[in-house]
Parts: sequence; C-alpha cells; structure tokens
Amino acid sequence: MSLSLYAEVLIQGVLTGLVYGLMALGLSVIFGVVRVVNFAHGEFAVLAMYCAFVLFGLAGVDPIAASLPLAAVFFAVGYLMQRAIVQPFVTRPQHEQFILLVGVSLVITNGLLLAFGPESKHVDLSYSFDSYTLGGVLIDKTRVYGATAALVATAAVFAFFRYTMTGTAIRAAADNLTGAAVVGLDVKRLYAISFGLGLACVGAAGAIMMALTDMTPLLAPSLTLLAFTIVIVGGLGSMTGALAGGLLIGATEALASVIVSPAIKSMVSFGLLVLVLALRPQGLFGKAEA
Repeated sequence: MSLSLYAEVLIQGVLTGLVYGLMALGLSVIFGVVRVVNFAHGEFAVLAMYCAFVLFGLAGVDPIAASLPLAAVFFAVGYLMQRAIVQPFVTRPQHEQFILLVGVSLVITNGLLLAFGPESKHVDLSYSFDSYTLGGVLIDKTRVYGATAALVATAAVFAFFRYTMTGTAIRAAADNLTGAAVVGLDVKRLYAISFGLGLACVGAAGAIMMALTDMTPLLAPSLTLLAFTIVIVGGLGSMTGALAGGLLIGATEALASVIVSPAIKSMVSFGLLVLVLALRPQGLFGKAEA
C-alpha cells in the first residue's frame, strides 16, 4: 500500500477523532465538576443523531448545521435533568447513581426503538462522496466539515471555562466545593450548568456523527464505551485529555483498520486503554481538572 493511502487514513482518523473528542468532552465536564459518571452518555449521543435525522427528513437541515441548535436544546435538557433528577443523587453512593443513569439510558434506547424501530438509518448529503485533494491525498469533505464544527464547539467550551465568570466559578467549585459554598457560589446552579454543557457537547457531537455514520438505537452502548475509553486514556475529568484522547483513539483505530482489519479497531482501542491503565493509571494528562 502507498504512503498516500496511509496519509489519507491517518487524516480521516484525526478528523473523526475531533468529533470523538467533543463527545468525550461532555462526559469529562460532567464528571470533572459534578462528580457523577453519566452512564447514559452514548444514549444521549444517539438521541441527538435521531434528532438530526428528523430535522434532515422534515426540513432538509444538514446534520452538521443542526449541531448548534441541538447543542442549545441538549443544554436545556441537561440543565433541567440535573436539577430535577441528578441533583438528589449527587451525594448518594455511586451504585445508586449508576442505577439512575442506566435507567435513563434504557428509557432513551427503548423509546427510540418504539419510535423508529431497530433498522439502520442514514442521511444522504449532497457532498457525501466529495473530497478535497491535498498533495495527492484525498480528504473526505464530510469529515472536514464535521471536524471543523467539532473543533469550533470544543474551542467554545474551553473559552467558556477560561474567560467567563461563570466558567471560573465552575472551575472553583470543581477544585474546592466547600470553599465555593463558603464564598456564596450557588453550587447547585453551577452543577446544573455543567451538566447542561456536558449534554450540549454530546448533542453537538451526535448531530455531527449523523453525517458520518449509520445509526440504530443499539449503537448507544458502544458510544458510551468509546467515550469512557477516551476520557480514561486522556485522564478522567481532564478536558484537554478528552480532546487528546479522542484524537489518539481516532488515529489508532483508523490505522489499525487499514493495516490489519476494520474488525479489530475496537480491540486496538481497548488495548490502548489497558496499556495506559497499566503504565499511567491517572491517564495521559494526569489528575482531574475542571
């Protein structure tokens, strides 16, 4: 195989990895601040995919363009969900949080099965089979557009935490909950905003993924595992680690699929996870950060 083929595959993997990173970023934000592991993360991603599918079918809205409004909708859903359902479980044992969120995941999956059935769904975009040519290397337009949208969304999340007063307050609450409460910060509100941001990330990522791959409601568990793999490799709770982990997983899966077989790409991801846990249990970017 030619070097250009390897270059194409690696670039495609990196572009897909940016979307993976955005999805994992949502999981990392929720855990890094609220300290609750969202076991329904993949289900929310698939729910966003179906929302984008419906928007495309009813109004012809490009799934990548739909990522912005869906991010806003999922932020509202996450905010209300944290206030109404998750907040009472924040101080409860982790097994109770697990049961709660697994229950949410089952509701979402079975609701999608009832509404849409188990058949695979996809969208046909006008540029689905178009490519850019760069030095003899073909780059899929859909992945370029999707990765660009994911990168913009990721930059917006980083900028929010870095440059806004609310973002600074959230980071303070994540670093020192008692100190944040003592100085008068509304911790419950900050938790709700953080949960909303986490679902906004997964909502945007799910909409973008609708343009990249087929979907069924049963795709959700594999996306949850993928998000967990990425955040553990990058460092659970680390936003930078989520992005870097997404890029690493996307690139390694792509290369493994062309060098060996597409069937083993998941094995490579989990092998990388085991290697990181064995050599650096805290993940590539160390301890959790806000």
